[in-house]
Amino acid sequence: MCDSERHESDAYGIQIYSTPNVDAVLQRADIQRGYTIVIWRGRHVNEPFELSESEASEYWRDVLKVAKALMAHYRPLKMNYETLGNSLPHLHTHLVPRYIEDPAPGRPFPLLPQDGSEPTIADAHLQSDAEALRRIITDRF
Repeated sequence: MCDSERHESDAYGIQIYSTPNVDAVLQRADIQRGYTIVIWRGRHVNEPFELSESEASEYWRDVLKVAKALMAHYRPLKMNYETLGNSLPHLHTHLVPRYIEDPAPGRPFPLLPQDGSEPTIADAHLQSDAEALRRIITDRF
């Protein structure tokens, strides 16, 4: 993840927020409305505790900024924050909005590794959501 190119759009999603050390990517896979991954783009670390105090402040501030925008736009009941790294050992956090029509009420969201065969969100709809989220982040947070 830290070595991959930083595109505004790729096969996985559309970038909705970026700083020198953080990217937030709204996912194309139709897994959950608003599913976004926030990726640490600074020096390579696997664990949040490997960040310096200032890096950690920056990372979590940006994760929360993106989460607030997702809450404002999608209006879910709850936001889940999953900082796993089991299949990809690099610091990143999955932001998973939870809705009333939830596939696993009261339990963690059933996220599975993506293999590229997942249905995707229509490009026009995803682009519209990305633009709205960028505006919210810029104007409010």
